[in-house]
Amino acid sequence: MNKDLAIAVKAAVEGGAAIMGIYSQEDLGVEYKDDKSPLTLADKKCNDVINSYLIGTTHPIISEENRQLEFKDRKDWDTCWIVDPLDGTKEFVKRNGEFTVNIALVKHGKPLLGVIYVPDTKELYVADVTQKKAGKFILDQHEVIVADLDMDANLIGPKAANTELVRVVGSRSHMSEATENFVESLKGIYEKVDIVSKGSSLKFCLVAEGKADVYPRFAPTMEWDTAAGQAICEAVGLQVISKETDEPLLYNKENLLNPWFIVK
Repeated sequence: MNKDLAIAVKAAVEGGAAIMGIYSQEDLGVEYKDDKSPLTLADKKCNDVINSYLIGTTHPIISEENRQLEFKDRKDWDTCWIVDPLDGTKEFVKRNGEFTVNIALVKHGKPLLGVIYVPDTKELYVADVTQKKAGKFILDQHEVIVADLDMDANLIGPKAANTELVRVVGSRSHMSEATENFVESLKGIYEKVDIVSKGSSLKFCLVAEGKADVYPRFAPTMEWDTAAGQAICEAVGLQVISKETDEPLLYNKENLLNPWFIVK
């Protein structure tokens, strides 16, 4: 396995263990940021774990929970990590298990590698975009021996198109009016439209492993919400397309806010 990908895998799993240590407590240490989004002790602890792994690489880090550098300090970065130590904090606070650890490596704004770990179920998604491979593993515990991960034996991929049924991924917490309108438009094309609701970056994983067909996101997201998921989708031949440019989402932009997008 690529050295950087192996580091990201270990960081994600150990970070997930830190998250579950907080998840088992009665007090999750919930605070609220200026934008009213929740922040927990688990976000902070997982971020510390991930930083401890990634800081030893040659690549700088953009993490939701790190101090954000101005673009003038980032614009010359060739390659960098994009990290969300706890994606789906609202789901974490609700204790529904639909939260993830997201780590991606991007080069010239494009995802190269991606890891998504689901601490509650110990599901691990690993992607190498260059090799066009993404695999899914279910761990026995929050530990991983990277050498034992056989990507070829655990490959995932999307399902072939079905003209009768389309399965649309919707958010647990962020279904916007524009998304609802998109879903309505599909009802004139397909005989049946099913909604598959999930929180966090699990929405990308559902399409990547063939459990859904399309994921429209017509609501705000940040780069750390999407980079790892985009890596996994691109590794299996899917596209994550900006509604502004009709091109794949790019990373380490001047504004870390993503445009609306669709995974297909």
